Amino acid sequence: MSSWLPRVRGRQIRRSPQVRRASAGLSPARAGALLGMLVAGAAIYGVSGSDVFGFERLEIAPVRYTDEADLASILAIEPGTNLFEVRTEPLAERLRQLPTVLDARVEVSLPDTLIVHVTEREPILIWLIGDAGHLVDPNGRLFALAEDAPGDAAAELPSIVDDRAASTLGLATGSTLDPIDFEAARRIVALTPADVGSVAQAFGVTVTDANGFVLSTRPGSWVAVFGFYTPTLRTPELVPGQVRLLRSLLAEREAEIARIILASDEDGTYIPIPTPKP
Repeated sequence: MSSWLPRVRGRQIRRSPQVRRASAGLSPARAGALLGMLVAGAAIYGVSGSDVFGFERLEIAPVRYTDEADLASILAIEPGTNLFEVRTEPLAERLRQLPTVLDARVEVSLPDTLIVHVTEREPILIWLIGDAGHLVDPNGRLFALAEDAPGDAAAELPSIVDDRAASTLGLATGSTLDPIDFEAARRIVALTPADVGSVAQAFGVTVTDANGFVLSTRPGSWVAVFGFYTPTLRTPELVPGQVRLLRSLLAEREAEIARIILASDEDGTYIPIPTPKP
């Protein structure tokens, strides 16, 4: 017996049979992957909670100006701390706060060790304030006492004596020199007797409240007042011109001069040594 189907414009519509799809379920491959994830998670949890990976040893790469005890103290890692829970970058950032440290890196070495690598600041001159000599790096940072430097590390460094009252009160290890002062100091302290045609054995540099930067001979004979420097009106860029002027003033009369004042790179005067009375 035929079934009656609706017709559309004279044509009979055929109905497609309904197909029921079975659920995909959990295939063996998926089940294996899920089991692997569960096992890995359990393993990670077990490792992170295990005493086997507790912190026991701190290894510090060789350092010259930094006290290893200070490094260990600032890290402040308790023995037994699980190394899987240790974040190394915050530890390195702590080490960078030490005056002697320019950069630092901390590594985990399983099962129980932290390794510290430190890049220290390197001195280019000594800044003397009172009885204390401070090592200064190329950025003008006072980062350590010269007396704490190993061996003869500070023996060959040029030095500047800072007699200014503000420096006595305001500069210490960890301070940074004023950029203008530091630039002028670097230029002047680098001078040698040969640079100005002098017969002196060596030079010394002093900074005072009264005269600014002063160059003096060793042994003492004459002094040259370079003066004060500012960011705009009287910058350290004057120093090379002042050196040329100093050389011309010393030429053929060095033995007669007591004091030279270098007002600029073109204007300078000198005071002769007083003539002894008969």
